[in-house]
This record gives sequence, structure tokens and C-alpha cells, in this order.
Amino acid sequence: MADAARFGVRPLASIVEAVGRTPLLRLHALEAEEGLLSAGVELYAKLEFQNPGGSVKDRPALQMILDASATGRLGPKKGVLDSTSGNTGVAYAWIGAALGLRITLVMPENVSDARKQITRAYGAKLIFSDPMEGSDGAIRLAQKLAAQRPDEYAYLDQYGNPANPKAHFLGTGREIWEATRGRVTHFVAGIGTSGTLMGTGRRLKRENPAVRVVGVEPDDPFHGLEGLKHLRSSIVPAIYRAEDRDETLFISTDEGWSMAERLGKRVGLLVGHSSGAAIAGALRVAGRLRDAGEKGVVVTVLPDRADRYFEPSRPGA
Repeated sequence: MADAARFGVRPLASIVEAVGRTPLLRLHALEAEEGLLSAGVELYAKLEFQNPGGSVKDRPALQMILDASATGRLGPKKGVLDSTSGNTGVAYAWIGAALGLRITLVMPENVSDARKQITRAYGAKLIFSDPMEGSDGAIRLAQKLAAQRPDEYAYLDQYGNPANPKAHFLGTGREIWEATRGRVTHFVAGIGTSGTLMGTGRRLKRENPAVRVVGVEPDDPFHGLEGLKHLRSSIVPAIYRAEDRDETLFISTDEGWSMAERLGKRVGLLVGHSSGAAIAGALRVAGRLRDAGEKGVVVTVLPDRADRYFEPSRPGA
């Protein structure tokens, strides 16, 4: 224990204490391939899949649960209810198991088998919504259940809960600022609930109002970038504020998928397609700086790993 104290390492009292403080990785290979290195443009990615539950959603799920517990909304007879397309559900499930809370998740029936199996393994109850209605259908069903059973469920509403961006204001944004020693010039993130973009962006702009905050959306309502929202055709999250971002970039499904594959083969990062879209957006921003002869430090977030999207192979495949 003396050595642990000397090196600043201590045992954790609970797995929830491992949320956050994820690594920030400089993407040297992409800098070189895109001609950024010689132009003085740096590209970084926050490895959010290093959270205990494997995604960025551990941060807001924990903050929402802690805030709800502090205000008495949760208790022995009242458990967590929320809608999810996957990662937030996994986060709720493992945190609920760690803290002894009942978790009920509403998700579209067509989410990956891996998501279903992981959340069930942690003891969460799953309720499925119409797969044709996507994440919006899950939201509507969760709202209906919360209204019908107010004594049974505390509906945390990740799309409208201020604790969602709060988690990133307190954590992600502060960590990026400290890791770059205040040199970050641009922050790029995909828009799902919008919590990552809103909370991180607000923290970085508080530190330096000149930091540019750039959102990434799919370019089509019928996209294949799971976890991201095409806002013009979706229920806009209540926590989203257009004035808190400087620009939105629209990325195609093909571009996001291709970039995710490129990260695997060129950087050694097997990440989800929303991560591919985030890197594609960050490279657009970095490319503009390069072409304008400007220096910059562009940071984005990789929400999760690719293995969460793998489906089991058919026998004999």
C-alpha cells in the first residue's frame, strides 16, 4: 500500500469510480496521410470506450442516476426507466447492478443482439418498441410507461435531463482542456442525445470562448450511423441548444463506415460507425485549417468499440 500511495494509485471502492479520465490519443497516422503534420494541425481522439461499460454513455448515465438519487427520485420501490438504442442502456444496466438499483430499458426491437445480451447479463429488464419507429418510438413508449406507472418508475429521460450534458461539462470537457494544456482550438462530436457536444462544448468555451464547437449529424434520415440523430427528421432532444455549437457537418453512412474501417487498419482502433463519422468530421475541420495555412488542435470523441455491433456468424460461415 505504501508503493500504491507513492505512485498515486489507490484501490477503487466501487467500479463506478472508474468512469471517466479516459485517454486522449494523438492520431499521428491520419495526420501524416492527410498532410496535417507538416501543416501544424494536430488531431486527437478521446477514447471513451475505455470506460467500464465500454462507451461514452457511462458518464451521463452515472450522473443522471447520482442526481436522481440525491433528490430522492430513486429508492427501493422505484427503479430507473429510460429509452435507449444501446449504449446508454448498457451503462444504466451495469451501474444499476453496481449500486443495487432496478433498471428497465425501452429499446427498438432491432438493436444488436450484443446490446440485448449485455444489458440482460447485468440484470436489466428489457421492453421492446416498434423497430420501424427507431429511437423516437422507444422514447414515446418510455414516456407512456412512466405516465402509467409513476410509483414504479423514475423516468430519467436522457434526451431531456440536464445531468446528461452536466457529466461532460464536469468531466469530458475538463479532461480535454487539461490534456491539451488549453491548446484545443476545435471540438467535434456526433449528435445523438447531444449531451457530449453540449456539455463538453460549454466547458471548453468557458475556458476559451474562441474554441469552435462542431456537431456531426447523418446526412440522411434513413442512415446507418447508429447512435446519431438526423435532427431535422427526429425528435430534437430537449437538452440540445443550436446556439451552443458553431457549425454542423453532415456525414454519409458510407463515409462513417469507411472511416471506421480505416481506423481499424491504419490506427489499430476497432470503433463503432458513429466514431467513424466523428473522425470524418474532425478531418474535414482539420483539412480546412491545413488548406487555409492555419495551425490548430482538433479533438473529437470515439464513443464506443466496433465489437458491440458484431453479430454472431451463421453456422459454417
